[in-house]
Amino acid sequence: MAVLKRLISVLLLFLALPWTARAQAAASEYAVKAAFLYNFTKFVEWPPNAFSGERSQFRVCVLGEDPFGKSLRVIGDESVAGRRVSLLQAEEIRQPEDCQILFISRSERDRLSQILADLGEAPVLTVGDSGGFLDQGVIINFTLENGKVRFEINQEAAERAGIKISSKLLRLATRVKGSPGAQPGP
Repeated sequence: MAVLKRLISVLLLFLALPWTARAQAAASEYAVKAAFLYNFTKFVEWPPNAFSGERSQFRVCVLGEDPFGKSLRVIGDESVAGRRVSLLQAEEIRQPEDCQILFISRSERDRLSQILADLGEAPVLTVGDSGGFLDQGVIINFTLENGKVRFEINQEAAERAGIKISSKLLRLATRVKGSPGAQPGP
């Protein structure tokens, strides 16, 4: 709840600034996506080997250009399953498997297949927001439908990574790839 209040505060701050309508739309879009990233953690189960130890942090990484601005920093004060959240933004991540969530920016489109190959079957929830990312192997991909942020899920990729996605989250997806038993909600 505290995360949602902070994200709403950040969103209101962005909307209050005298930017163009396009900048306001982008700011609110990424504030919503930041909230989704945090909320995904409530519906995803990582295997024990996703963490180096019992006290290791829960790392959310952004690879490439950071479209979130200050929106994502809000979740840096939170915890996930008793682990403090740590944020990392980088043009290159030498050990992406050290991230529990890896947001792959649109700027990495040309390198996506290499990034996913480097990850292999590491227990990392990959998230993108570019057309075609889901079919290339990203686990969750954001989409925009009628100006609203939605997401689609690649269940096959999640299973390869050893990540379990709740049926509740699967039902909210606009598209679920590779899971005959899970269908997207209405």
